[in-house]
Amino acid sequence: MKVLNIAIIAHVDHGKTTLTDFLLRQGGAFTEREEVAECVMDSNALERERGITILSKNASIRYDGVKINIVDTPGHADFGSEVERVLKMVDSVLLLVDAKEGPMPQTKFVLKKSLALGIRPIVLVNKIDKHDARPDDVVNMVFDLFVALGATNEQLDFPIVYTIGRQGIAKKNLTDESTDLKPLFETIFSHVKQYDESKTQDPLQMQIANLAYDEYVGRIGIGRVIAGSVKVGQQVTLCKRDGTTVNGKVSKLFSWEGLHQLEVPEAFAGDICAVAGFSEITIGETVCELGKPLPLPMIEIDEPTLEMNFLVNNSPFAGKEGKFVTTRHLRDRLDRELQTNVGLKVEELGGAEGYKVSGRGELHLSILLENMRREGYEIQVSKPEVIMKKAANGDKLEPIEQVIINVPENFAGTIIERLGKRRGEMTNMVTENGHTTIEYTVPTRGLIGFRSEFITETKGEGILDHSFLEYQIHRGDIPHRLNGVMISGETGETMGYSLYNLQERGTLFIGAGVHVYEGMIIGEHSRDNDLTVNPIKGKKLTNMRASGSDEAIRLVTPREMTLELALEYIETDEYVEITPKNTRLRKKGLTENDRKRSGR
Repeated sequence: MKVLNIAIIAHVDHGKTTLTDFLLRQGGAFTEREEVAECVMDSNALERERGITILSKNASIRYDGVKINIVDTPGHADFGSEVERVLKMVDSVLLLVDAKEGPMPQTKFVLKKSLALGIRPIVLVNKIDKHDARPDDVVNMVFDLFVALGATNEQLDFPIVYTIGRQGIAKKNLTDESTDLKPLFETIFSHVKQYDESKTQDPLQMQIANLAYDEYVGRIGIGRVIAGSVKVGQQVTLCKRDGTTVNGKVSKLFSWEGLHQLEVPEAFAGDICAVAGFSEITIGETVCELGKPLPLPMIEIDEPTLEMNFLVNNSPFAGKEGKFVTTRHLRDRLDRELQTNVGLKVEELGGAEGYKVSGRGELHLSILLENMRREGYEIQVSKPEVIMKKAANGDKLEPIEQVIINVPENFAGTIIERLGKRRGEMTNMVTENGHTTIEYTVPTRGLIGFRSEFITETKGEGILDHSFLEYQIHRGDIPHRLNGVMISGETGETMGYSLYNLQERGTLFIGAGVHVYEGMIIGEHSRDNDLTVNPIKGKKLTNMRASGSDEAIRLVTPREMTLELALEYIETDEYVEITPKNTRLRKKGLTENDRKRSGR
């Protein structure tokens, strides 16, 4: 059987998943009667809500007698380790670039990884139907990016296909007429070298590039059969990450047909499949023929850059909204996450009921917290902290992000000022058609809390993208939050009368009729100090009233603190309390005396 393996890589929101939909439809992955949702590869509820791909996924189509395995990859840098591993399984990549925006930070990130592996990409200029599309300029920008990333002459000779992903149309030239993706399939067949079928006769080598977990069969290793073939029931040798070998049996073998993962009796060289039978199998390990260990070069996994403490919820409202509230529940859930999420690290906290969890970034950790919340967990977490390193000469190193910002010209000065305070260094600035594009390198800790500030300052008209660049020398202190907070000094239900008077002191996070407890943060103070307030005080009623003495109470709409905003907002002496129904902010010390004692 002839097999081609292709990954689709791109920046967030450039149209990977939409184009994949049409590749599957036109490749016959669905029957005529099958009802197909939009962005069918985004099967996770969070992916559908946010419109982003979080987990890489496999699918396959059969076109002109060739099986094409398609891997849809995440575009966000927090899931970069997913992309890097996927690239080890494929023959080529479709590099998707927006016909207006051109290459963005994550485009550079994923392209750099694929070029380093010697892959020859096919460039797709997508969304050419946009009214302000500039496909010719974008092709030049992509070529310049290839050169800047050290592409070989062979890689620089990349084919270009112009697409309208949401209509399922591809063209080899902008002036061509087309109604489907046939030009793209033709380009794939002419550009991508088919796998050497003679390798099926060689000894088995299958490298694990991704993981899945099933309650019945345990951990599942997903990878490509580099050589030989693998069968159900076959005795094999697993070459481990630490250099040792373990013998075992393949209990289950899966392959993909369309979107469906099916059990198969055997998989051959070139195909992507999933094997079960090893409880401790992990990324980079090689499945070989029994007694013939031939390990492939190990796949490196990106180190975490951010950490936070996951603690058992001990607030006065603990246990009222969630099903899973103990340390044991928390440990079991994190252990289950570690089965598939290799970008995560978990350590026990000494002297506290909880764990230190390290991840690739804010989004990486907040996705985990959101999933836990939906599953019924109650948890409280500390402020995210950047993981520092030490250089050989003793210098303190910190993670630096590459940032690209596009804003209307009149907002550029404000954003430059804000990023300057966060130790950002400008590397490029271009103004075109009333919009300014600015490139920066900014410490990761300087971007914590910046997104919400950025949205406010640009009135929602700005675009902010960033990806991890490298570790550099520590750039000095960065001021985080300039304002103090309003803290409830009482436990009870908030009253409109008291909130009406408090809203003059700052911005409220809650409305009337909300249950609060002593030590809970209910708003932002307009000054730089914390203020303890009484939000549950009602108006004293008498049986004597003068006409016109009562004013209508009008409350300003409170600022909604979503999970991400809350994580960005808190300081080191505060927690975010996360339950299935609410996200609350609180002080570590709930009473005034506790806070004074810890502040000494």
